[in-house]
Amino acid sequence: MNKGAANGKQVCRILIVDDEGSHRALEKEILAGSEYQVTEAQDALEAMARLEEQEFDVILLDKRMPGMDGDELCRRIRNDLGLKLLPIIMVTATNDHLELARSLRAGANDFIRKPYNPLELVARVNAAVNQKRLVDQLDSAESLLFALARMVEAKDTHTGDHCTRLAHASVVFGEALGLSAEELLALERGGVLHDIGKLGVPDAILLKPGKLNEEEWVVMRQHTVIGAHLCRGLKSMRLTVPIIRSHHERFDGSGYPDGLKGEEIPLLARVFQLVDIYDALAHDRPYKERWPMERIISVFEEERDRGWRDPELVDVFLDILRTRPQDLLPSEHAGRDLGEGIFEDIRLTGVLDKDQVVQGQ
Repeated sequence: MNKGAANGKQVCRILIVDDEGSHRALEKEILAGSEYQVTEAQDALEAMARLEEQEFDVILLDKRMPGMDGDELCRRIRNDLGLKLLPIIMVTATNDHLELARSLRAGANDFIRKPYNPLELVARVNAAVNQKRLVDQLDSAESLLFALARMVEAKDTHTGDHCTRLAHASVVFGEALGLSAEELLALERGGVLHDIGKLGVPDAILLKPGKLNEEEWVVMRQHTVIGAHLCRGLKSMRLTVPIIRSHHERFDGSGYPDGLKGEEIPLLARVFQLVDIYDALAHDRPYKERWPMERIISVFEEERDRGWRDPELVDVFLDILRTRPQDLLPSEHAGRDLGEGIFEDIRLTGVLDKDQVVQGQ
């Protein structure tokens, strides 16, 4: 949706797809006005060309057309990631409920039967546009959160593409656990957003080159609470918020911020924290070289045996480390040798807290 040049009002961009010119003309006449900008297409191929040329707010799509019909065009539109959420109103003369159900399964958001009342057509178009506006606002809010998270990551120039690696590895681990597509998406988002709360941590603490004192750790640990608060207003982040808040909890209840124990810790947070620890150990930092795989495995075994991590999840993750560790890296890193190097400094700034790695290795 864009704004009209003359009066500053938002203009609704409508694509009418119908093989009958008289039908297109009628719909265009009904939608005449400064708030609507109408483009026509006489068949599916022309419609696809128009969709490549410009953006639209809603499609009025005739169900019965020669060649590619409305249902097939609808499916093709839904297969395009950039058009997946574009509202489609199917225009049809049928009263067959099975036919209408097929159109909805193909991806139509709504339908209107011919002959239609002009007021009904306008009302359905406006409802679809309002729906798209809400979706666009949600998309903008999510994009802002991801941008803020990248700003946090950019402050620490030594972590490289830490968030990208976490997002990828979390999904690989989640797939091994048989998690749902919704849970995998939450893990992927968690990889990017888990430390967004560090926006609320002063740079003097966040970027301090030496060890943090107790007062500074109190402030640092608040990043989980701040991050969860930033993201909790979006329903799309429903499964991601617990990752952000609880990824520093421990299975024995000694973690933070809430001291959750065992299965009180949300499953996705228990999954994510293992990947977070692994990434810190398996990659170079200014104060340490990455660990060899044998040593990383020993750390997970000891953290499991001390009761700090979910033992069942650790066992699954260890199987990945032993059999296919290369899968945990995004494709551009897959050729690198994982876990080479010698640990020189126990403190893993910006990724783990001071107690998260077993001391005295």
